[in-house]
Amino acid sequence: MKKETTAHSSTTDRRVRRTCAMLQECLLRLMTEKEIKDITVKELTELADITRGTFYLHYNDIYDILRDMEYELFTEFNEILNQSFDSAGNRLPQETILTNIFFFLARHRDAAKAMMGPHGDITFVNRLKDLVKEHIYGILTQKRAACEYDYAESFAVSGCIGVIETWLHHPSPLPPEEVAKICSSMLVRGLDLS
Repeated sequence: MKKETTAHSSTTDRRVRRTCAMLQECLLRLMTEKEIKDITVKELTELADITRGTFYLHYNDIYDILRDMEYELFTEFNEILNQSFDSAGNRLPQETILTNIFFFLARHRDAAKAMMGPHGDITFVNRLKDLVKEHIYGILTQKRAACEYDYAESFAVSGCIGVIETWLHHPSPLPPEEVAKICSSMLVRGLDLS
């Protein structure tokens, strides 16, 4: 491959990434105001200051952008959860895992806030709940909790999601490590895992 082609491809890739990032950012902004089903390509492209033709070069519809964002977020989130074990295969302390999760959410605060907000995406919330359930299952089985699993899981998942929503929408949120400590403490006390 010629160097010119590689340089041209790199420039094009950078422009494509910038355009897609702008469309995602504008979609998130619109999602704070209205339901995803009520957002049109026309208003999104006007907000992003691009043509509809440019939009259709990258996406088929509004939901295509949403799927892309969710895919990127859950890919990174799964990587964080997969790093929940040390080199010997032992699960890291619950508070460490929660701290990593809250740092992830802090990095993607606008996206998480929009998707978990009043006009958010229920698919995103349900996938997040499923991942939290998997994490809770690991904690409960590791601690061999004596409580009825279905009820404990429901309590823990609802509590964790509630803490995340409160933290995302709080006017002056605590640092990720502090809210992780609070969440961990509530799980331990609530599920009596001490």
